[in-house]
Amino acid sequence: MKFISDVLFWISDGLLVPVIVLLILLFVRALLLLIGFFGQYLTSSKTASAVNKELKALDRSNIGSLSGRLPESGTPVVRYIRMMLDNPGNAPARHKLMSDFEADADKDLSVSKTLTKLGPMLGLMGTLIPMGPALVGLSAGDISSMAYNMQVAFATTVVGLFSSAVGFITQQVKQRWYMRDLSCLELVSEVLETESCVSENSTDGHIGGRL
Repeated sequence: MKFISDVLFWISDGLLVPVIVLLILLFVRALLLLIGFFGQYLTSSKTASAVNKELKALDRSNIGSLSGRLPESGTPVVRYIRMMLDNPGNAPARHKLMSDFEADADKDLSVSKTLTKLGPMLGLMGTLIPMGPALVGLSAGDISSMAYNMQVAFATTVVGLFSSAVGFITQQVKQRWYMRDLSCLELVSEVLETESCVSENSTDGHIGGRL
């Protein structure tokens, strides 16, 4: 039994360095995500106001000129709206574009989801692993060893929670952005569908009148 316990202790102790390295990488990735998120927030806020202004007055009479009224550069929703306008009568292509948009949104959210899940897991591992040597140091009267291991335990917890917090906040905000953008795409698709149906009916009526 003691041999099995020693094996588990060796495995646990050997995982401490990889866990710390992964936490450092997560921390760096969280900082990069924050920097990119700030720039994305500025672009999204500016583009969203312009797009919403155009979509509020959108109908069959002015949808043909919508592409020229959209911002030249902005969030991916502008690019997807323009691709929809390039295929106004192709309903399957519009549905495919909305599916592609959802896939791109999920890909962008993957980093935030990873930080949200891995941060607490690695932080907890980094907390529990040094606790064993800390208790051993306490029982042996080695206060300096115990203090060092407790410091490692607390530091890994803080870094893991920080990475998780960054991932959680950015995920929540980005999900709202993409839900809003998807509703814009659905609106454009519905207006294009209405225009297509009206055009077909007009064509059929014109042909029927000639016959």
